[in-house]
Amino acid sequence: MSRRADPPTGAGPVQRSKGAQTRQAILDAAIGRFGRDGFRATSVADIARDASVGGTVAYAYFPNKERLFLAAVDEDAAALMAEGAAAAKIVPDTREWPKAMLFAVLGVLDGHPLARRILAGLEPEVTTRVLEIPSLAELRKVCAERLRAEQLAGTARRDIDATVIANGTVAIVLSLLMSLAQLGPEAAAPYGDDVAAVFEAAIGPLPLR
Repeated sequence: MSRRADPPTGAGPVQRSKGAQTRQAILDAAIGRFGRDGFRATSVADIARDASVGGTVAYAYFPNKERLFLAAVDEDAAALMAEGAAAAKIVPDTREWPKAMLFAVLGVLDGHPLARRILAGLEPEVTTRVLEIPSLAELRKVCAERLRAEQLAGTARRDIDATVIANGTVAIVLSLLMSLAQLGPEAAAPYGDDVAAVFEAAIGPLPLR
């Protein structure tokens, strides 16, 4: 599954340099190979072969296998979390957008093999790194902005701290993703409305007394 659209052909700033294209090809190959075989069973030579580059070319972009692995984790996780951020922005209903964010990510998880492997706990040495990736910070920001907009519109509680609730929402979604990566997405289906109810109770407007 492609993670991003190819840039348009022709001259101009949107056209990536040959070096950038090579680096991306190495990253894409690393995501696929590490996602399938794991860190220990994969060599840089395997990745170079999959990327159709020379055996030492990868070292021009990444100094060692560990750095290449971490860059691949960041790349695949960022693409995955972008799906959640998009859902958090476009779903109109206050009750539904946190659930939509979770299911948007879950729906494309199989297309992100390395992120799925990390979430499933198959690379325990780097599992905690997921909490530090830049794309999670962006997702928290998107959720906080959504909450502030809803507070101004009167569709979310005004007595809550949008940043704190956004951080908690992302933490809950990430925890659920880790569980579902191990149990399978079908385990989530019966609980979608329950998850939405929890978020609605936390952020929905207070009932009139």
